Amino acid sequence: MQRVIVIGVTGSGKSTLAHRLGALIEAPVVELDDLHWLPGWQKRNVAEFRALTAAATETDRWIVVGNYGQLRDLIWPRADTVVWLDYGFWRCLRQLLSRCVRRVVDQQVICNGNRESWRQLLSRDSIVLWLLRTYRRRRRDYPALVDGRLYPNLCAIRLRHPRQAAQFLAAHRQATPAPETTARTASPGPSP
Repeated sequence: MQRVIVIGVTGSGKSTLAHRLGALIEAPVVELDDLHWLPGWQKRNVAEFRALTAAATETDRWIVVGNYGQLRDLIWPRADTVVWLDYGFWRCLRQLLSRCVRRVVDQQVICNGNRESWRQLLSRDSIVLWLLRTYRRRRRDYPALVDGRLYPNLCAIRLRHPRQAAQFLAAHRQATPAPETTARTASPGPSP
């Protein structure tokens, strides 16, 4: 795995898995949300978003996190692996709510200086409503994207439970070679 895409519905844990995998395979993680959102939750224009994404993925090693269809033609043909977190709705909702509450309470800065708020969480633009609107569609569309016909270059890994994700990461942890150690021998000191 050199160039990996991590997909899944909102709240599935894409970023968490990507950062853990990135540490194991020593690949930088590209968060598409960070490239997409400007301060004040303003969307970056598509041309600039595409240019930033192309620049971030021109190297030989990366992990891209996100589901932006308008970038698929840039990223997917270059990737060698797609990891799909295909978790059930209630798990994703629970994880998303937990994350949102934690971010609001801690006032965590995300996506170029933005913060989530109670008002935003309860608004028409709520990320929770986004999950409700997109969950079924993503679950319907992803199988065709990862079945090998559209992107034969990709090795598709479908993880249906956090236990499988943990096993996947553990397998890569074991497969990652330990840093080489060299035995040091004491050089003889000067003779008395």
